[in-house]
Amino acid sequence: MNTSAKRLCEKPDVRPDDPRFSSGPCKKHPGWNLSNLSVSNLGRSHRAPIPKSRLHEAITRSANLLGLPDDWQLAIVPASDTGAFELALWSMLGPCGVDVFVWESFSSDWAGDIENQLKIDDLNIYQADYGDLPDLSQAKIDRDIVFVYNGTTSGVRVPNLDWITPDQKGIVFCDATSAAFAMKMDFDKLDVVTWSWQKVLGSEGGFGMLALSPKAIKRLETYQPPRPLPKIFRITKSGKVTQGVFKGATLNTPSMLALEDLHSALSWAESIGGLPSLIQRCNDNFKAVDTWVSQTEWIDWLPNKIETLSTTSMCLKVVSKEFSNLSDEQQQTATGLMCQWLEEEGVAYDIAAYRSAPTGFRLWGGATVEASDLEKLMPWLDWAYARWLNEKLNSGEVS
Repeated sequence: MNTSAKRLCEKPDVRPDDPRFSSGPCKKHPGWNLSNLSVSNLGRSHRAPIPKSRLHEAITRSANLLGLPDDWQLAIVPASDTGAFELALWSMLGPCGVDVFVWESFSSDWAGDIENQLKIDDLNIYQADYGDLPDLSQAKIDRDIVFVYNGTTSGVRVPNLDWITPDQKGIVFCDATSAAFAMKMDFDKLDVVTWSWQKVLGSEGGFGMLALSPKAIKRLETYQPPRPLPKIFRITKSGKVTQGVFKGATLNTPSMLALEDLHSALSWAESIGGLPSLIQRCNDNFKAVDTWVSQTEWIDWLPNKIETLSTTSMCLKVVSKEFSNLSDEQQQTATGLMCQWLEEEGVAYDIAAYRSAPTGFRLWGGATVEASDLEKLMPWLDWAYARWLNEKLNSGEVS
């Protein structure tokens, strides 16, 4: 073993202050403490005036922080971002053709549901492999569009919304769970935007946010879907959208404790300067990783184009000759070992690539993560790779 390899195998002197780099649930905001959460509404009905007003306040604060247009409506709905997006698809798809753009796991799920569950006949699915975007110019002005803004499992995001026409006749459905509060979004090009509490703001999971443009509201009030809707998907009655859902009258019982956790995150976000500061923190996190990637031979970004690199869900692939010569099963075992070592050292939790994505690492860089922690993690990734490589070289398994 040469001297440089031995040096790389020595454990770094500095550790991240917080090893939580999970892509969901995500790290709590700086300064978070359970004792700071209000518990006065625990054990009370969510429909009582004070708890209901607290729900309404969370809706108002979220809309203001995100910069939703004044004529949009926002609701808290069950089942995280998945529930919010499914509610929109099941309630609104059908009156025209649908173009779905797929480049990672969740967008693939939406395409599968639209094709196999909703059974939309006039359906185009434009698909790309992990690391790439499909041809977005295929979107048609007179059709509904379904896409994810940021591929949580692929690390690929749309660079802009220029491919959507300003006078789009169809509804534009955008799953923005790992983009909301992290990336600038042109709401003039969108009609349905969904996200969850557990992503960029780092709050508790289980609850989704459903934002609707006036055009989306009109679709809900003029279109009756030819399918049964579960109770938790029904936000219209007698041809009108139920206004209570936008004022804190949730479709099922929310957690008052999780609600206060969201308020804590909103207060933190407001205190640091709001949306611009949240976006800047994500950009700083990306820069910390990108600087290391650009200087490191054995690792690279999973996305193939720099303009599509996610600043929140940062997906990496191992590109060394020794690793590339392994079988898929051996590669999964190798990255699994590296992740195990990093967790045992208490420097990184839950950073393996998504189960259906190419083998590699996935680092969350949402606004609650500190860039300094990512900077401190990078030498540990070098250490884990060097340890694996040296063990395999010594055993003769790689050459």
